[in-house]
Amino acid sequence: MSLRVALALGSGGARGYAHIGVINELQERGHEIVAVAGSSMGALVGGVFAAGELASYTEWVLGLSQRSVLRQMDPALASGGVIRADRVLGSMAELVGDRRIESLPIRYTAVAVDLLAGREVWLDEGPLDRAIRASIGIPGVIAPTAVNGRILVDGGVLNPVPVAATATARADLVVAVSLQGPRGRQPYAPTRESAERRPVAEWWERFRSNAAGILSSDAVEAVAQRLPVRRTAPDVPEADVAAELVATADPATADGAADVLPSVSMRDVVSLSLDAAQSALTRYSLAAHPPDLLITVPKDACRTLDFHRAAELIDLGRTLAREALDREAPEDDPEPGGTQP
Repeated sequence: MSLRVALALGSGGARGYAHIGVINELQERGHEIVAVAGSSMGALVGGVFAAGELASYTEWVLGLSQRSVLRQMDPALASGGVIRADRVLGSMAELVGDRRIESLPIRYTAVAVDLLAGREVWLDEGPLDRAIRASIGIPGVIAPTAVNGRILVDGGVLNPVPVAATATARADLVVAVSLQGPRGRQPYAPTRESAERRPVAEWWERFRSNAAGILSSDAVEAVAQRLPVRRTAPDVPEADVAAELVATADPATADGAADVLPSVSMRDVVSLSLDAAQSALTRYSLAAHPPDLLITVPKDACRTLDFHRAAELIDLGRTLAREALDREAPEDDPEPGGTQP
């Protein structure tokens, strides 16, 4: 059964490529997407889709290598962000042209945050490229945008999954895509921890597991090299490091290395901090405005700025959408969820 679908696409950097896979899966099933609201990367993917340029955008991102992504970054240390992203946004502007939101064939809303007023701003009129630019200004990473006396940044700062912005759409099904899912089976509950330093053997495996999906393998290995562990060969597999620590670490000396940290850039600190905050905000937002169907992409699917990994993330989005749709609305169900218009 074909359904009219309203989409709320969440923020989460490069994980937002998964939105492309979700849209492709919905369309292949014959569903009609009638409204899109997005924060940050959700606003970008939703905007190019609303403009009818998703296929061209997908072709472009599939051609990005890690080197080409780095060339797209414009240093902007004096502009309120690490990068201006002018080159990336120039490519996006070429795709959407001079389209205006009110002229798009489907309803579209880009969610941004006014830093001065401390509140959400829903951009549902005016130039599409300017609305997208305002919504993707990750604080401390991509410079903010000035619009009519407002300093606008990433909508995910206050609303990582803007379901509320789809509330008035005439849709049978509201689908939300969150990019803030837990890593693996990691619980949301707080963790109690002593401030006392503990032997490396007690915490290394936890650190390695948590860092694997966030930091580069070189950064994790650099930490291992600084720990009090005897290495019998220079190429010991990373997976064996924990066992080696347990076998060789002396608590008396390991305690002194308990504060060893990986080399983490300012960009990574900012993006990881935002991820942590947005995970909590997502849970509150979805509790207040529950969608008919929620698709969740785990945070460890990639790092925030891994924009060279489009192919695998698009495939992940399609897989997660397929599983969610099959689970919640099997084909033989004559009444799949949602509210009829």
